[in-house]
Amino acid sequence: MHLELRHLRTIRAIHETGGLARAADVLNITQSALSHQIKALEEQVGLELFVRRTKPLRLSPAGMKLLRLAERVLPEVAALQEEFEGQKAGKSGRLHIALECHACFDWLLPVLELYRKAWPEVDVDIRPGLSFDALPALGREKVDLVVSSDPQDLPGVTFVPLFDYEPVFVCAASHPLAAQDRIVAEDFRDQTLITYPVERSRLDVFTSLLTPARVEPRALRGVELTAVILMLVASGRGVTVLPDWVVREIRDHPDYAIRPLGPQPVTRRMYAATREEDAAKPFMAHFIRLARNEPVKLQRA
Repeated sequence: MHLELRHLRTIRAIHETGGLARAADVLNITQSALSHQIKALEEQVGLELFVRRTKPLRLSPAGMKLLRLAERVLPEVAALQEEFEGQKAGKSGRLHIALECHACFDWLLPVLELYRKAWPEVDVDIRPGLSFDALPALGREKVDLVVSSDPQDLPGVTFVPLFDYEPVFVCAASHPLAAQDRIVAEDFRDQTLITYPVERSRLDVFTSLLTPARVEPRALRGVELTAVILMLVASGRGVTVLPDWVVREIRDHPDYAIRPLGPQPVTRRMYAATREEDAAKPFMAHFIRLARNEPVKLQRA
């Protein structure tokens, strides 16, 4: 038996209207064409699908089984068609985000709060489990956007600049280094450096300062949560380097001292990496615009 969607639509229309003439109008075909379609379908099935000579026209037991199939299948087809139309129009889609930046949640969550109100039909998710295998996951279409400060030349991937930020030194207000105007690489030699538990190539303090100067801190301590890092720093357990947007709430706190890094200002740039074919999609472009603007507001807050 070869069933087509038009057969299921025919069965449903006749059941809902109770007659061939009205069903033909609903389906936008002639009554003659509808009669031929029903005859051909009954020949395929080998059973009568309607109880003739009844008003309104009623489905036979075999016809009722096809109706139940139509009621399951046709709404799913309609929903899928609507989803595809939304994707073609740029109104819906998938935005799964991976982070190569441990502290990015501080600005990403406010961005997503604004984004979801503008694009309720976009499936948004954050994939922290892929944080440090993110760019290969982008190529495999496991994720759709990667937040990174490390642009690379990858085929089919485009890196869009988001914003510049400054990694800053943070210590307890009572720490001896709090008396300095700037912090240079040599100042870390006798310090316990508290960082996120990631490889050094992902940490600004190493890539921008310590590794080029070939300076090794006295000790390293990996801590997952920003709030715990700051608590340990305030307790004099070590020092840290964090992006400027993270420390906005403690700038005037009496327990902390915040100082710029290096003899020359240290700045870094954050990027959004996407597949080239996705970059111009309206829902993707809007997210990137928000991700450019909102973090800057946090830096200035």
